[in-house]
Amino acid sequence: MSGARMNALATLRGQIERIETAEVVHQHDRVALGHGEVDSALKGGLARAVIHEVFCEGRQGTAATGFVMGLAGRVSRHRPLLWVRQDFSELETGALSMSGLAEIGLDPRRVVMVRAADVESALRTSADALACDALGAVVLELWGDVRQFDLVASRKLTLAAQSSGATGLMLRMAAQPLPSTAETRWMLRAAHSPPGPASMPAAPWSAWGAPRFDAELLRNRHGQCGRWIMEWKCDECQFSEPSTYPQPVAATPAHRSDSAVLRRAG
Repeated sequence: MSGARMNALATLRGQIERIETAEVVHQHDRVALGHGEVDSALKGGLARAVIHEVFCEGRQGTAATGFVMGLAGRVSRHRPLLWVRQDFSELETGALSMSGLAEIGLDPRRVVMVRAADVESALRTSADALACDALGAVVLELWGDVRQFDLVASRKLTLAAQSSGATGLMLRMAAQPLPSTAETRWMLRAAHSPPGPASMPAAPWSAWGAPRFDAELLRNRHGQCGRWIMEWKCDECQFSEPSTYPQPVAATPAHRSDSAVLRRAG
């Protein structure tokens, strides 16, 4: 083996070792999500300049998309966001709604959509985008179990993110988790969202309630895992613990005697 090739292999091994064995990875550059227990498990918040994976069943794609939008909004630092999708994704889940992005708190003018013809194009585009320090985050949306996204491809994306400071968010729909260099791995499900408080003005959307996610942290390279209900606050653009809306209590009818008094009298 030539000396140049041995040097290249040694450099690559060193880069991989720093990714896989470092005890502290960008701990100084984390963003709090707003949910106290989740931020505690993440040692202060979601790490930037790394890769995070979000998995879901196919029927939970809408919930997972909303969750990733929230993560992207928190980590992008008001920089542009690149969203890479396979070209058939709109047939499965529909197109991303610009008004929906605005409702959740993201500026649609900062979101750039890319439709890739195949998985190879999507991976190549994402790697190139993650190497650009002008972007705040890159979302790569892939459907199903794809052989092209292996450990080598994951390492390439992680190295690109570390070099630029951009954050990669992998949205994996209807896929099984495989070994990767991701900092965190999540499993997303929709959670019940109770209606808004009765004090809200009457409007068609007042009965929707705040978006809620059943988020299970399956892998956390530098902390504990867990499962939480995370509520998204659109106005504050952050997650929080679920809100509790007090339910009205029916008053005791005036024409009936107090049952406790009757029991004591008996």
